[in-house]
Amino acid sequence: MDNTTIFKIGTILYAVVIGFFGINHFVNVSGFQKMVPSFLPGGAAWVYITGAALIAAAIAFLINKQTRLAGILLAVFLLLIVLTVHLPAVVNAPDDGSRRFPIVNLIKDTGLAAAALLIAGRRA
Repeated sequence: MDNTTIFKIGTILYAVVIGFFGINHFVNVSGFQKMVPSFLPGGAAWVYITGAALIAAAIAFLINKQTRLAGILLAVFLLLIVLTVHLPAVVNAPDDGSRRFPIVNLIKDTGLAAAALLIAGRRA
């Protein structure tokens, strides 16, 4: 299997994962609304907007249109989530072992941002 095929398969799998997270924003609005930083007004609106953005990025990757822009914007979005949601959750978690879950989310979204940048940086 050549590198181009491997890259296409990886991009499709990544798009499916990102699309799933986007759909999950619409299915679980109340759960995600609790994670919207308090300095942002209109919590539910942000959940819908980010869900739509995730789905849009997934579609861009699947149809191979505007993948560079989609990858860069997705990475920026995910890193903003890391800095405004996950990092404060890690810092503010009690020191009783409950930090594990916020750290996992922080690392997961950092890895997803890295993958988005890899897709954005891919030369055709």
